[in-house]
Amino acid sequence: MSIKFKVLPKKNPQDITAPEKFYATSVANGETTLESLAEMIAYQCTLTDTDCYAVLRSLERNMLMELSQGRIVKLGHVGTFQVSISAAGQNFEEDVTATDIKKSRILFRPAKKLKQMLGTLSYQKAN
Repeated sequence: MSIKFKVLPKKNPQDITAPEKFYATSVANGETTLESLAEMIAYQCTLTDTDCYAVLRSLERNMLMELSQGRIVKLGHVGTFQVSISAAGQNFEEDVTATDIKKSRILFRPAKKLKQMLGTLSYQKAN
């Protein structure tokens, strides 16, 4: 299996007058849904796809709940998820309040096995 890529021109945002350069950009090869994952897992064990789907939905709900409480969610050989925030700076510690928080996002840090998988990929230019 290989990851397909296409070539796109991009301008340098720091120097708009500079000539464009061309960069390889990955091309998605479809998507896999929770239902599809449940079917795949069901074929690899003794559970039904409905049982697997229920477990995956429960994982989804529990991850949302745990992340919303500020916990780091570790998913074994997949990686960890954590909420991160960006905030405006203040001159004094006592001036910092929740209203200074401008944005939040989910950080994902891949586990070792997932990082190793990246090293085994091959690439093919899309037609």
